[in-house]
Amino acid sequence: MDVRRLGLLRELAQRGTVTAVARAMHLTPSAVSQQLKALEREAGVALTQRSGRGLTLTPPGRMLAETAKDVAVAIEKAESVWAEFVEQPRGEVTVTVFPSVGQMLLPGVLHRIEDVAGLTVICSDQDPLLPDFADLTPDHDIVVADAPGVLPGWRDRGLVITELMREPLDIALPEGHPLAAKSELTPSDVIGERWIGVPDSLPFDRILQRIEAITGLQADVVQRFIDNGIAESMVAAGHGIAILPRYTTRDHENGLVTRPLAGIRSERVIWALQRPEVAVRPSVRLVIQALRDEAHEFLLLHT
Repeated sequence: MDVRRLGLLRELAQRGTVTAVARAMHLTPSAVSQQLKALEREAGVALTQRSGRGLTLTPPGRMLAETAKDVAVAIEKAESVWAEFVEQPRGEVTVTVFPSVGQMLLPGVLHRIEDVAGLTVICSDQDPLLPDFADLTPDHDIVVADAPGVLPGWRDRGLVITELMREPLDIALPEGHPLAAKSELTPSDVIGERWIGVPDSLPFDRILQRIEAITGLQADVVQRFIDNGIAESMVAAGHGIAILPRYTTRDHENGLVTRPLAGIRSERVIWALQRPEVAVRPSVRLVIQALRDEAHEFLLLHT
């Protein structure tokens, strides 16, 4: 079977529509459809079926798309082995992150790889409200995600998953707040305060829900913001307290202080996600190692 056609089938499994595949592969939808039909003739079975105005994969199509992933991994491994013999990691690697982890890690990562000749790293940031950062893996080599653990969908997609770091989440208080006299805070200490929260279902909100569950009381959330910088400003101005990440919160500089939360596991886990055929590229492996090294050094400096 034609390897390029297998790749288009896998892209259809990942992206969902012929139009999305065509856009990603710089082809016309007609060309994609023709290649998929040619692959069906080679396979001797129906690989796609009509669903409304689009196409979905048949069971044989899904099985072959999974096989196409294995083929892509094998090809990339072969190319990577050769590249390791004849050249340094080179080319373009795209990395997308959510803003606060970008603030922590990206400056140092870029310093680590700036002397690698021929390697270009293109970074971008994403809306932390995305329901699943894994949806970005078809379009980015490395996707940095925030989740309490490995999500089932990540395994289902066959992604390569790398834990980068764990960052504690603290209670942010205005300077001079009575609770600032304590070295750590308990759920019963903070439940009665006004809260500057985050949108429902984000990791920080789940911790506030645990505080409510432990105390049996409902938190008074007066405002909700996505951006941590706005939350910091609101806390510093005395409008409430908040749950904020330890290493990127500017305490003692802008009118607020932070204290650890006792009795609750309060942290966020930072992961790097890659498609398996991307993960074997020498250039991508180098950037992943730079992310891991920077995260490790960051933790050493801040703990």
